Amino acid sequence: MLYYGRGAVDESLTSAQMRLALFEALDRLGPRKKVLVLPPDFTRFHSQAGVLTRYVWDYYGDCLTAVLPALGTHSPMTEGQIREMFGDMPLSLFRPHDWRHDVVTLGTVPPAYVREITEGKLDFDWPVQVNRLLVEGGFDLILSVGQVVPHEVIGMANYNKNLFVGTGGAVAINRSHFVGAVYGMERIMGRADTPVRKLFNYGSDHFGHLMPQVVYVQTVVGRAQGGGMAVRGLFAGDDIEVFNRAAALSLEVNFEMVPKPFKKCVVYLDPSEFKSTWLGNKAIYRTRMAMADGGELLILAPGVKEFGEDAQIDALIRKYGYFGTPKTLAAVKANADLQENLGAAAHLIHGSSEGRFGITYAPGHLTQAEVEGAGFKFADVKAAMARYNPETLKDGVNVMPDGEEIFYISNPAIGLWAVRERFQS
Repeated sequence: MLYYGRGAVDESLTSAQMRLALFEALDRLGPRKKVLVLPPDFTRFHSQAGVLTRYVWDYYGDCLTAVLPALGTHSPMTEGQIREMFGDMPLSLFRPHDWRHDVVTLGTVPPAYVREITEGKLDFDWPVQVNRLLVEGGFDLILSVGQVVPHEVIGMANYNKNLFVGTGGAVAINRSHFVGAVYGMERIMGRADTPVRKLFNYGSDHFGHLMPQVVYVQTVVGRAQGGGMAVRGLFAGDDIEVFNRAAALSLEVNFEMVPKPFKKCVVYLDPSEFKSTWLGNKAIYRTRMAMADGGELLILAPGVKEFGEDAQIDALIRKYGYFGTPKTLAAVKANADLQENLGAAAHLIHGSSEGRFGITYAPGHLTQAEVEGAGFKFADVKAAMARYNPETLKDGVNVMPDGEEIFYISNPAIGLWAVRERFQS
């Protein structure tokens, strides 16, 4: 049921209003003795999940006994990141998620269902996996806190993705990402009902009873007038209505239909948030439906120092590169290392323009040889940022002093851009 729901395109919830709303929802749940919170990690800093997790701590006190950031395949949070996102909460509450070793399998989605939802393209089962703490920790409430926003793998992020990917295991993450890639990113982004979402909903419907009650606290966050972020909605509930309400609002808040394709798009990656192409390629995912054929995407990436979030994935990206779907699928067929890491293969597909438009990276800490070896063009970050200064550009159309017109995006993680003909209904 939905315990709380408020949101609109022109809404702007204050911290005090979010606190009152959350407390109202938790009051409706009744007393709890042992609570686990699943917030996102630092890569979702703008979700307001850090603020909301602190409010949960205020509400439950010692009954909040663990916080498990839903890392998925991301690197564990540093002490500095925890402090910046969650304030003065005790560090002893925070647990790291190990996606390769620390999971249990609740059940299995059968191959026949995977065949059905992928239109016959794939034929494997899908394990419903979560961190073992969710099952074995003795909790009587799990609070999954996060932001609903357009997403390249599942269509709209959050809800049970926070469980089955954020705290999921290697096989589940790899195969679910591959389902999304093979089905087609441009058929998925910005949609609430997708093959990957169907996988997760099957997991919730058939095996959710094996966990304590899970209540989802979902934000919708957009740009505020004059800069910064505004919380446009807050929804709390324990079934899919909470996601559907948030997803409908997110599509209004975070989706921008542009009148003409981008011939030149410049995207800035905040160095505190984006340190790898694994994360930074949101610049590609979120703009690809707006890019003109033959257009150019320039990614200003002063903090990018690696390709993958861990050594194994980084090595696979360096080995195979972002060279499009046919080449990647051929590599999967021929190489065991990609077969065992289908999530990496999916990422390689997602990160290619399929030759339709050019992609130039201007990274702070990767060499020209490294960037070009991975299939991108290279630009010097200092020169690129001198011409396209993030401090002076505004989101949207900018005309440079020499007459060049660009479309500038200051944060690709909070939006989705498309021309109408590429956004298939």
